[in-house]
Amino acid sequence: MTGNARVCAIVGVGPGNGAALASRFARDGYRVALLARTTAMTAPLAAELGGLAIACDVADPASVGAAFEQISTTLGAPGVVVFNAGSGVWGTIEEVSAADFERAWRVNAFGLFHVAKATVPAMKRAGGGAIVVIGATASRRGGAKTAAFAPAKAAQRSLCESMARQLWPSGIHVSLIVVDAVIDIPATRARMPDKPDAFFSKPADIAELAHHLAHQPRSAWTFEAEARPFGETW
Repeated sequence: MTGNARVCAIVGVGPGNGAALASRFARDGYRVALLARTTAMTAPLAAELGGLAIACDVADPASVGAAFEQISTTLGAPGVVVFNAGSGVWGTIEEVSAADFERAWRVNAFGLFHVAKATVPAMKRAGGGAIVVIGATASRRGGAKTAAFAPAKAAQRSLCESMARQLWPSGIHVSLIVVDAVIDIPATRARMPDKPDAFFSKPADIAELAHHLAHQPRSAWTFEAEARPFGETW
């Protein structure tokens, strides 16, 4: 990776994967920007990591543009972007609303589109970079209860693949992590108190995989990696 490789933007930071991603890249010496809809959770974490917390709604193109302008001005253009924003309402076609469907698409696919538009030009000028997208197995199959979420994740995956095919020759490593797991955070533990540790994927381990993808040698780049706990049925 070339260019401003020491700046990493984490798009979509919550108490699970997002926080773990920010911590992992900061531990490796990156100046990290933490993007979330509000800074209530990210501001203390950014202060702890010596990073920058920015309020950003990825469904809003103007918000995305302003956020990355602030990152470039304050830290420098990111050499690594991890797109972890994901939103979806669980329900069948009879249960979800048109607004649910559109919001899922705007966050997962439209959001990635605008983040890429905001960051790819600078990566090209720098001679390279890395964009890691946190996806889901819903991108491959539409379950009865994923009438809004699965189409959004499928669109995200297709966009990610299109970007990879175009941008790899420019030295920009676009990759996708397909997460097939329930993430181990207090909220999911509380909802599933009967599940053993083996049922959950730990945010720190997913962050480790993302960090690895961002630093792979160019002769052996990965496009799609799957992440699931060893006990998951697949």
